[in-house]
Amino acid sequence: MERSVNVTVVYYSSTGTIHRLASEIAETAEKHGAEVRLVRAAELAPESVWRSRPTWAAHLEETADVPIASVDDVLWADAVVFGTPTRFGNVSSQLKQFIDTLGPAWFSGLLADKVYSAFTSGGSLHGGMETTLVSIYNMVCHFGGIIVPPGGNLNPYGTSHVLGADNVPVDEIALQAAQIQAERVVRVARALKEV
Repeated sequence: MERSVNVTVVYYSSTGTIHRLASEIAETAEKHGAEVRLVRAAELAPESVWRSRPTWAAHLEETADVPIASVDDVLWADAVVFGTPTRFGNVSSQLKQFIDTLGPAWFSGLLADKVYSAFTSGGSLHGGMETTLVSIYNMVCHFGGIIVPPGGNLNPYGTSHVLGADNVPVDEIALQAAQIQAERVVRVARALKEV
C-alpha cells in the first residue's frame, strides 16, 4: 500500500496566474494520493495600491477564502511547492516575507529532508523566470531540503507561464507541466518516506 504524503502548496498571486498553477498542482497531488494544503502568502501591498488595479483587487476578493500560509503548513508537509510571479528575476516580496518567517524552524533543523519544488510566471519569455526559481532553490539549499524540479524539455527548473503584453491566460502546456511536476513531487516524497 502506498503511503500518504503531505504536500503544502504555498503561493503568491496578484492577478490569478500563479493561483491557477497552484490549484492545478494541488489538485494533481491529491489525485496521486497526497494530503494537500493550498495556502497563500499574505498581501503586503497597501490597499490603495491593489485597489487601484481592478484585476488585482478582483483576484484578492476571489481568493479571500484561501488560508494565509503559516509556518505550521510547512512543518506539516513532507513536500513544499512554492509559487511566485517573477519580480525582476527574483521572488515576489510577499512570498519572500513568508519564507523569512521560517528562520526559527530552519535554525532548529525542522526544514531539512523535505522535498521542495517551485513554479513561476513572467511577462516575457526571458524575463527572469529561471532565476526566480533558482532563487527559491538557493534558499532550499540552506534549509537542507531536497530539490525536485520537473526536468523535461519545457522549463526544467519548474513550471512557468509567459503572460506577455496581452496577459495570456494559463495554457494547456503550462497545466501539463504543473501536472508532471506535482506527480513527481508526490512520487519522490513518497519514496523518501519509505526509506
